Amino acid sequence: MQRALRATRDHPISQRRACVLVGVDPKTVRRERPPDNPEVRQEMRKVAETRRRFGYRRIGIMLERKGMVMNAKKLYRIYREEGLGVRRRRGRKRARGSRTPMPVPLRPNQRWSLDFRRTAYGEAPRCTCADTLGA
Repeated sequence: MQRALRATRDHPISQRRACVLVGVDPKTVRRERPPDNPEVRQEMRKVAETRRRFGYRRIGIMLERKGMVMNAKKLYRIYREEGLGVRRRRGRKRARGSRTPMPVPLRPNQRWSLDFRRTAYGEAPRCTCADTLGA
């Protein structure tokens, strides 16, 4: 793009001819890039910090509510340039190592166990029972 502009400035040729010689599209030479929106980037980062599970579409809705309406492609481009992304949830923690077997009780009332049961009879609501066993 800069070479085409330099060619039109230094030599008496048209902009179109300079673009053909350099091998660039004339639209890229004529078109000025629109200014970037730092306030949109800042607001997007702020929403993403508070709402970690929001993607670019949901952040776009939040920005629209604040009066910052923009194209979905531009929104996604800014979202990617800022390095934002939906934070993945971590997996559930599992027990590590081998479990030791429970020691055998040597006398009565040395070990108690608790068991939960949930039952429902026909159309009645569920009933949760806690059974206590003494060994």
